[in-house]
Amino acid sequence: MSLQARSLMVVIGCEILAIVSPGSDILPRARQETLTLTKQPLTSRKFVVQGERDYTVAEPKSQPQNVGRDRGEWLYAAHSRPLGLAGMISTIMGRKSTKDTPKNAKSQAAFTAALKVLAGGVNSPVRAFGAIGGVPRFIAKAKGALLTDLDGNDYIDYVCSWGPLILGHVDERVAAAASKVLGKGWSYGAPTEAETRLAERITEDFPSIERLRFVSSGTEAAMSAVRLARGFTGRDIVVKCEGCYHGHVDALLVKAGSGLATFGTPSSAGVPAAMAANTLVVPYNDIAAARQAFETHGPQIAAFLVEPVAGNMGCVPPMDGYLAALRALCDEAGALLIFDEVITGYRLALGGAQEVFSVRPDLTCLGKIIGGGMPVGAYGGRADIMERLSPVGPVYQAGTLSGNPLAMAAGLATLEALHEPGTYEKLDALAVRLADGLRDAAAAAGIPAFVTRVGSMCTAFFQLGPVTDYVTAARSDTKVYAQFVHAMLERGVYLPPSQFETFFVSTAHTQEQIDQTLAAAAEALGILKQA
Repeated sequence: MSLQARSLMVVIGCEILAIVSPGSDILPRARQETLTLTKQPLTSRKFVVQGERDYTVAEPKSQPQNVGRDRGEWLYAAHSRPLGLAGMISTIMGRKSTKDTPKNAKSQAAFTAALKVLAGGVNSPVRAFGAIGGVPRFIAKAKGALLTDLDGNDYIDYVCSWGPLILGHVDERVAAAASKVLGKGWSYGAPTEAETRLAERITEDFPSIERLRFVSSGTEAAMSAVRLARGFTGRDIVVKCEGCYHGHVDALLVKAGSGLATFGTPSSAGVPAAMAANTLVVPYNDIAAARQAFETHGPQIAAFLVEPVAGNMGCVPPMDGYLAALRALCDEAGALLIFDEVITGYRLALGGAQEVFSVRPDLTCLGKIIGGGMPVGAYGGRADIMERLSPVGPVYQAGTLSGNPLAMAAGLATLEALHEPGTYEKLDALAVRLADGLRDAAAAAGIPAFVTRVGSMCTAFFQLGPVTDYVTAARSDTKVYAQFVHAMLERGVYLPPSQFETFFVSTAHTQEQIDQTLAAAAEALGILKQA
C-alpha cells in the first residue's frame, strides 16, 4: 500500500494512536510497533516516545486529502489497524484550522487524556466535535450566559446544556434551592413531598397532564411513554418521524426505509432488526405520509410519537395544521398522540408547544428543564392512561433516582422563576434579535442561510431553504457550518458543534451579548466569504 493510500485510510477508518505538533518530541505510546505518520512538509525525522523508543516518520509524497494546515501548524496522526472509528478520526483529522491553537492547549491535553479512558473521549458523541472537526473545548466553569474553558477563554453560550438551562448557568435561585436540599440528603429511594409539589405545578401548567411519573432523563421518558402506549392500547406499532430524536432507545434508533411510510431499519450497530420491526418512520411535516401509515396499519398503531417542534435536525417548526392533523388521525384510529416535549416543554411557553399550537396530546414527555438542568425527566397524560402504570396497573417502570430531592428542588425553583411576568416575552425578544441578525449577517456576506426560529429556539441552516423536514435539513452545507462555528469560537461565541442542533437563548443572555454575537457573526461570515 502506498503512503498516500495509507494516509487516506487514516481519515476514513483506522485507529488514531497519536496527534502531535511540529517540534514535539513526545508521541503518546500506543503499541510497540512502527507507525506511519501523515506529515508535511517533506522531511524525515524521528519522534521519541517517552524516552523509550524511536518511531520513524514515513513521509507521503504529497499532502493527503483532509490533512491541512493553518498558520504553519501541521497535523500528524499515527495509525495502525482498521477500526470502525471513522467519525472520531474525522473529528481529529478532518480539518486543521485555527480551532487547534495554543490558546486551547489545556483543552487539547484534556481531550488527549480523556481518549485514553473514555470511549471516544466523551460521554455523549456530539461533544467530540465529530461533525465540525477539531478538539472540543473542555469547560472549567460557567455563569449566566458564559462558559469558561480550561484555558480561561470565555464564550457566550447558545447550547445551554442542550436546552434545559433556560435561566442560564448557576442561576442563584436554583443554586440556593439545590444547596438547601443538599445538606439534607440527595437520594432516599423513598417518596418526598417535593415530588408532589413539582408534579402539582406541572399539571397546572400542562392541562393535558392529569397524572405524571418522574424519571431521570428524556430518553427514559420517551421509552416509558412508548411502553405505556402499547400497554394501554394493546397494539405494537409506533410511528415516528425521520430526523426526530427520542433518545437512544433501541426501538427508536431507526431511520426511514425507501418508501413514503415504511418500517424503520436500525440506525445504530447493536440494535437488532427485530427491535425496529414495529416502528414506522414517516417524514416530519408530511400529513400525506402520516395518513398513509394510518390507512395501512391503523388497527395496529399504538401511538404517533413526535417532537411538536423538531429540535434534533436543527429547529424545524411544524407546518400549519400538521399537529392538528396528527391529532385527528390518532383519534380516528384509536391511537395515542405522544408529544416529545423534552426540548420544547417550558422552553416555548409554560404549557410547552401544545399551548403554543393549541393541540392536546394524550401523553407528554418532559426533560431536564423541569429540574433546572439536573438529571430528570417526566412523562404524563390522561389519568386513565397513567393509571395503567405499576403499582396500580400492569405496565412496569421504575427508577432509583426518579424524583430525587435535589432535582425536585431545582425544578421547583426553575418553574417558579419561569412564572415571573415577562419571562417568555424577554426570551422571544432576544431570540428574534438573534435570528434576524444572523439572517441579515449572512445576506450581507452573500452566504446562503435559512434561519428558523420558534420561541427561544433557532437554527441557521447554511442553504437557501426552505427547511421543513430531515431531507431538506440535510441539504445544508455542513462544511460552511463547521467553519462558521470555529470562527465564532475564536470570537468568543459557543454554538452547537453540529449543523443539525438548535441554538438556545436563556433569560441570562443580555441584548448586549446578542449584539456581540451578531458582530462576531458578521465578521466571521465576511471572512468565510472571502475564503
